[in-house]
Amino acid sequence: MTIPNQLYLVFVKIPLPIILSKLVENLCTSKSIGNHKFYLKALSTPEVIAAKDSTQLGTFIMKLGATNVKATLNVYNEMIKKSSSPQALKALNCYVEPYKYAVSSFEMVSSELIEDPQTVNYDVTVIGIEITNCEKELIDGKVQAP
Repeated sequence: MTIPNQLYLVFVKIPLPIILSKLVENLCTSKSIGNHKFYLKALSTPEVIAAKDSTQLGTFIMKLGATNVKATLNVYNEMIKKSSSPQALKALNCYVEPYKYAVSSFEMVSSELIEDPQTVNYDVTVIGIEITNCEKELIDGKVQAP
């Protein structure tokens, strides 16, 4: 019997499936969610997957929202600094207050979700309406959204 003098290693790349919690899966596949794949991807972080109840899930979602809103607000602020058109400035400035409000609302959501979930729902609805109004301003001001 001869012993081979070479060692062969075989590497196979097998993507690991993302195991989503039932909470995330139910949320992302509900009829009220428009882009299911986007939400499934966005909510596939270990913290979100580990959520034990809807309050924890809501808290993680709002923290993610706050981070995204801050980043978007920074982009709008940079665009404001570089803009010279009065129409563009008006359109861009429309976003500043709703986005600041969104950041503060999303950051304090942990306690509100437990104490008064309806207030959180109201805050998110109001922010959505304000941002929709600003989107119209962008179109009217012929400004390309970031």
